Amino acid sequence: MKDAAAVAAVLAGDVDAFAVIVDRYRDAFTRYAVRMLGSREDADDALQSAFVRAFRHLDRCRDPDRLGAWLYQIVINECRTLATRRSRRELRLVRDDPEVDGTSVEPDETDPPLRSRIESALAQIEVGQREAFILKHVEELSYEQMMEITGLGEAALKMRVKRARDRLRELLEGVRHE
Repeated sequence: MKDAAAVAAVLAGDVDAFAVIVDRYRDAFTRYAVRMLGSREDADDALQSAFVRAFRHLDRCRDPDRLGAWLYQIVINECRTLATRRSRRELRLVRDDPEVDGTSVEPDETDPPLRSRIESALAQIEVGQREAFILKHVEELSYEQMMEITGLGEAALKMRVKRARDRLRELLEGVRHE
């Protein structure tokens, strides 16, 4: 069943047709949300909220043939909201002193593998930059697709991707040299 047919079926009252939509997009959205939020639990929360929101507002999808892009916008917004809420909560809970920020930690042979260091560095990047980086380099979307999903212009997206790469480089080089 194509996206437009699934949307029409859901809008006509066939609630089970929404399961087809969820099954079609769940894996890609989960991959994005886990990388964006840094944990499977947070990703699951964001996706549940996104799919509920999409179901409730499916009648607002202007072009059912482009359902994937419309859903991606919802997932991105839910991830942004959750990431912002979490960072505000963490700012209230973490004191800013040397014992807390880990500047005196020496690397050792139990250093996590490169993938873990990359995931950790990615979590430290500003949300908009992390989002652009993941869409471009993990999801391998074109700038045109990214523009459709995020509503941002190509220049803004390219700048976010560049800043994310630069910040990742700084963070990863800092990890290696500490």
